[in-house]
Amino acid sequence: MSATIKQLRAFATVARTRSLAEASAQLHISQPALSVAIRNLEEAAGGPLFNRDSRQLALTPEGREFLARAEQLLHNWDQSLDAIQQRFRLQQGQLSLAAIPAFALNRLPALLARFHARCPEINVALEDIVMERVFQAVQDGRAELGITFRPDDLGGLEFVPFERDRFIAVLPAGHPLAQKQSLRWSELATAPFIAMNRGSAVRRWTDAALTRSGRSPRLLCEANQLSTIGQMVREGLGVSVVPSLCATQMREYGLSCRPLSAPVIEQQVGVLLKSRGALSAPATAFLALIAD
Repeated sequence: MSATIKQLRAFATVARTRSLAEASAQLHISQPALSVAIRNLEEAAGGPLFNRDSRQLALTPEGREFLARAEQLLHNWDQSLDAIQQRFRLQQGQLSLAAIPAFALNRLPALLARFHARCPEINVALEDIVMERVFQAVQDGRAELGITFRPDDLGGLEFVPFERDRFIAVLPAGHPLAQKQSLRWSELATAPFIAMNRGSAVRRWTDAALTRSGRSPRLLCEANQLSTIGQMVREGLGVSVVPSLCATQMREYGLSCRPLSAPVIEQQVGVLLKSRGALSAPATAFLALIAD
């Protein structure tokens, strides 16, 4: 037979009060039930913990030695239980996130502000990384949640979409094409083009759209970051295409943003995770927030 936390608490309370009546009142159990708990603990221990020959419930030498250990066990148990309860109440803990730069820069700060207002004690660890590395961070367990475009291959991960992103053209202020309210991909291909680096998902999607439009752009240069592309367009080096997630950022650079058609390219934006059932309480709370 193994001792239980209830038995240890009963033993410590009786040892402290030396009264079954007072101990039962403090523990909110009947005296017979308290007596059974003490007897079961003694049976598990292998001998008496109280001297029943005395008028008061005095501890035996073994009982006195065990009391210190029992109180330490109860203290550790209470601390551990309180810590896990605080995590479930979102009063402590950490949320590990990975997010593509387009989302991290343009949308995530406002979301994190709302999350912090609801859960001020939760620490957030953020990786601001490209789409392919977001996927790897979730697979490797470095991030519980990854905010990204939907990968072509989920690789066993779960994807929870929350919006659709339509790619837009970005042009320098005063560019002739900026006079139009919307553009076709074939029109965009007439100007020097600044592209994302080869191998990236954004590059694959833009190359496919240009191929479908029947035009090949005059490729000027490539860059690894959408923010770098925006700065190059601002300097008048060419035009480009970015996710609409970046529209606010591009307008802050002074660029003109125009919707693209023929074809319309849309991609799902969402959250990558291993399993909803395996999420921590902070990750579950953040997922609910972003889904709203």
